[in-house]
Amino acid sequence: MTALTLSTAAAPGLRADAIVIGVAKGNKGPVVAPGAEAVDKAYDGRLAGVLETLGASGAEGEVTKLPAPAGFKAPVVVAVGLGTEPEKDAGFDAEALRRAAGAAARALTGSKKAAFALPLAEAADAGAVGEGVLLGAYSFEAYKESGKDPKAKNGKAPLAEAALLGGKPRDKAYKAAIERAAAVCEELNRARDLVNTPPNDLNPEAFAAVAQAAAKEHGIKVQVLDEKALVKGGYGGILGVGAGSASGPRLVKLSYTSSKATKSLAFVGKGITYDSGGISLKPAGHNETMKCDMAGAAAVFASVVAAARLGLEVNVTGWLALAENMPSGSATRPGDVLRMYSGKTVEVLNTDAEGRLVLADALWAASQEKPDAIIDVATLTGAMMVALGSRTYGIMANDDAFRSTVHDAAEEVGEPAWPMPLPEHLRKGMDSATADIANMGERMGGGLVAGLFLREFVGEGVTWAHLDVAGPAYNEGGPFGYTPKGGTGTAVRTLVRVAELTAAGELG
Repeated sequence: MTALTLSTAAAPGLRADAIVIGVAKGNKGPVVAPGAEAVDKAYDGRLAGVLETLGASGAEGEVTKLPAPAGFKAPVVVAVGLGTEPEKDAGFDAEALRRAAGAAARALTGSKKAAFALPLAEAADAGAVGEGVLLGAYSFEAYKESGKDPKAKNGKAPLAEAALLGGKPRDKAYKAAIERAAAVCEELNRARDLVNTPPNDLNPEAFAAVAQAAAKEHGIKVQVLDEKALVKGGYGGILGVGAGSASGPRLVKLSYTSSKATKSLAFVGKGITYDSGGISLKPAGHNETMKCDMAGAAAVFASVVAAARLGLEVNVTGWLALAENMPSGSATRPGDVLRMYSGKTVEVLNTDAEGRLVLADALWAASQEKPDAIIDVATLTGAMMVALGSRTYGIMANDDAFRSTVHDAAEEVGEPAWPMPLPEHLRKGMDSATADIANMGERMGGGLVAGLFLREFVGEGVTWAHLDVAGPAYNEGGPFGYTPKGGTGTAVRTLVRVAELTAAGELG
């Protein structure tokens, strides 16, 4: 991963492959952002005009390269758009800094060192720029010829080092900000790696092994329930989904504890390592990216490890509900009835509505420990993508205040999310003449129906939120800002922020 450093050096004298500056979109053209004063001075104060001549406007994510001025030890200046210039004294928001730093880091693939002269008014800005760099420089090339170097991107290594100019190396707040960025982003990128790994190499057993290794490294207690233990425990949902696969299901429990904790959180992740739809087979064109159906479990795994690395004063338990959904002679059929871990029975009307079945068992298991709150994360429904698009995830909850807390945390860290309702009238559509509940209901509002199903398996009196990340968990389009093509690691930063707020006594 790219190395982050704080530097008080002046841009002209710093040995680097490039100097990154910010440019904003002003009322009368591009405006050079704070942090780049020394660079602008070297252009005799005409840098904004030069950039405009080259076609730069300051629009978000726009990257313009130009030769560095005479006397600079770096040969290139990279101007990256920050978006609309803020009101006087307002400063640039953290997400603008993240996206700009991410776009610049991607543009500097193959470089050994770059100096980032972006606006750093306070320590939080350094953290935002650091996150943007670390997430933007990410690549997944392990299965390509060029990927024999696991850090290579298209035959070129990602940016090796980023020096944040204007940072304060001896300031505890600045040091803490970039150390936090490094810990969270390294784990988020690990989640991206898991999502991008082909399903022939990442089945439930393999995923569990990755979790076990990370837990050992970071002092996290881990428990893995294999098929035999799942049968003994009565986890009918997880077993039912995994019944058709030669790769058996797993339930992984990761427990990070702090001696100073007074609150506890449980994170539950959907971990379908490949989703064919089962007997209710997906149509052609809908299978190719279904390795990403374990993105919720990847996010939960990464967030627990990040909490441990940050030493947060809150107990965090992660539940990874892992299975492969395949059609075979032993697969669960439409019409079958499963007895869940909670004791409730579920009539399976569609085997492609499998995520809610594995989550139901894990939610009930998490509820038995009576945490202060549970958050589940899942690439659950195409309906949520229809409602909110490919970059925003939906939040449902059984407590409005907690839903607001999670939403605020998501917006704060730059993960677009939107609060969604749980309309009671949709529950009736899941009534079953055979079982306690069916795994399907009305087609319209399908994302909300799935949330209502999950609510049935949350213990009484337990605060719970559900994140349907079906849209943003996997980017099928081109990269933008600090978001790559493929696995994105969506929800990791939200979960970590909720854990931080809980540790600080601000859980709503």
